[in-house]
Amino acid sequence: MKKGRLYLVPNTLDFGVEAAAVDLQQVLPMHIIQTAARLEYWAAESAKTTRAFLKRVDALVPLTQPLQNLQITELPRPPKGRMADAAQQNQAWYALLAPALAGHDLGLISEAGLPAVADPGALLVAAAHEADIEVIPLSGPSALLMALSASGLNGQSFAFVGYLPVEAPARAARIRELEALSARQQQTQLMIETPYRNSALLLALLSTLKPHTKLSISCGLSLEQGWTRSATVEQWRSSGESLPDKIPAVFALLG
Repeated sequence: MKKGRLYLVPNTLDFGVEAAAVDLQQVLPMHIIQTAARLEYWAAESAKTTRAFLKRVDALVPLTQPLQNLQITELPRPPKGRMADAAQQNQAWYALLAPALAGHDLGLISEAGLPAVADPGALLVAAAHEADIEVIPLSGPSALLMALSASGLNGQSFAFVGYLPVEAPARAARIRELEALSARQQQTQLMIETPYRNSALLLALLSTLKPHTKLSISCGLSLEQGWTRSATVEQWRSSGESLPDKIPAVFALLG
């Protein structure tokens, strides 16, 4: 039996800010909306938010099947309080590929942006390659790359370092480590934070980084009120600018 394909379906960047939801057609090409409309099997972080996405798709291109008939399976979550059994975890990821192994196309979607980029779906993509299932990435918004391109920092050498430690001493130590690495290699360091901690991360960066280190922040990318500002740490300190704590942001530094 011919295997189905795994489609990496991009999502919008307005997750969690429904009041400012963007027009789907402004951020996703029509052929991607059409692809999403025909897929009957999905792997997702959240079935609820995936249904919300598909409702937006259905308003533009009718779904092949009624929404309640679609199979949306959530990605495995690591068990809490004990070490995960590697074989058991791998089996859980492979189980998500059952529709593709049975000949059906399968969609993988993130909560925001591109699947498998700063996203747990990468494990499903790896499993698909091991199962010899064709992986088809679809073009769409990536907050990380959009922030990098808008920053004016080094786009030839960069690294995404994810979330920083929450505890103040560990966070400060990590910031100093990244600043030294950036200065030594002239490499832009990209990071993100849970939106309600945006202000806390900004404060940590401004109190730890050297005055002439460059800091760029992109907030609410693709949203009507979205913006990017790049300046030295010294200039950020002088401006006294604050960040909204409900809008996703990407932080970048270059030593």
